[in-house]
Amino acid sequence: MTQPNETFFYREEMPGGAHWSFILKRGTVLRLTDKEGGANVGMLFYNPLNPVERYNAPDTLKCQHTFKLTRGNCLYSDMGRVFCSVVEDTLGWHDTVCGNTTKRIVEQKWGTRTYQQYRNDWTLNGLDSFLVELGKYGLGKKDLAANVNWFSKVRVDADGSMHFAEGHSKAGDYVDLRFEMDTLVLFHTCPHPLNTASSYPKKPVIYELRKAEPVAEDDYCLGFRPENGRGFANNRLYTLQP
Repeated sequence: MTQPNETFFYREEMPGGAHWSFILKRGTVLRLTDKEGGANVGMLFYNPLNPVERYNAPDTLKCQHTFKLTRGNCLYSDMGRVFCSVVEDTLGWHDTVCGNTTKRIVEQKWGTRTYQQYRNDWTLNGLDSFLVELGKYGLGKKDLAANVNWFSKVRVDADGSMHFAEGHSKAGDYVDLRFEMDTLVLFHTCPHPLNTASSYPKKPVIYELRKAEPVAEDDYCLGFRPENGRGFANNRLYTLQP
């Protein structure tokens, strides 16, 4: 848990159905907090110096023997390095297999609300939100990858059927991500593609930044799985200074 003397040096609120991006430096902690309950934060990660290196959901899951993300898990690039580690989590389950809403999904579930007609009350989808943010860095559709959905839980039956967990995240729930390398972070607050709400859910999220403590030898994320030790070793080699 965050200690009283650990001060966040930046704080902002992201409204529901919005998107943003920034570059976070190694040694920074990003806290995401669900302000009202029922939030979803779609997120992607890229190496800002080489955007070909990006978040790899299959490697992240298989090397840690999991279907979900929670405290202790590391989020891997497709080059075997760790973008960030989940150092705190009040939920215990975050989805990383269901992807994004699209324009068609939003239209089918909640109808069409264009910016021209509704201005800031229009309804965005996750796919287009990522594409807008990618465009700011000279990237596009070919650079998309499978994304994380923070605050959302999807369970799977024995027959493979997926079920969205209603009410999984409550007001005040949060997750802390410690960044292990400089990372371009794209995120949106559009609804989860399996959300069954009767109206488009616009759930705000608070994001805050603080300086991380150095990674100790007994760090929980480092020792969470044997594979994580190799991921951190890859990071040390990548960030080695002469």
